[in-house]
Amino acid sequence: MNRPFPAEANIVHKKCGMGGFSLIELMIVVVILGLLAGVLVPRIMDRPDEARVTAAKTDIRTLEQALRLYYLDNGRYPTTEQGLEALINRPESDPVPRNWRSRGYLEASSAPRDPWGNEYIYRSPGDQGRDYEIISLGADGEEGGTGFDSEIRSWEINQ
Repeated sequence: MNRPFPAEANIVHKKCGMGGFSLIELMIVVVILGLLAGVLVPRIMDRPDEARVTAAKTDIRTLEQALRLYYLDNGRYPTTEQGLEALINRPESDPVPRNWRSRGYLEASSAPRDPWGNEYIYRSPGDQGRDYEIISLGADGEEGGTGFDSEIRSWEINQ
């Protein structure tokens, strides 16, 4: 019994002939992926701005903690002119703090910026009878606006 091909060769040949995807199957997969991307991408695109708002609120809370320590050591908050820089470098302008910590109140080399790259606004005394206020101007870096462009104020953050 001489066979021209071994039995294993027929099995391999049959498997090879049945493999692969048709053009229609590939098109269906591409359409499904396109629909998924169309639904998911808009939801994911808002996440960076949401993360920046959360980071700004966290930064403001950290700055408030540093300001409280400054107040405990010196009996007053830095003036508007001294700004948040007073938490890093000892102010030279009046009123010069008497018990300023030698290492400062923040682990930074310069006053922090908000997640959009803008300086935080610091005022002492603040609006509405508060001792101070810290403000991030939001995504647009300007006063006013809605959504991610609106200001984030220290006294509006739920504590």
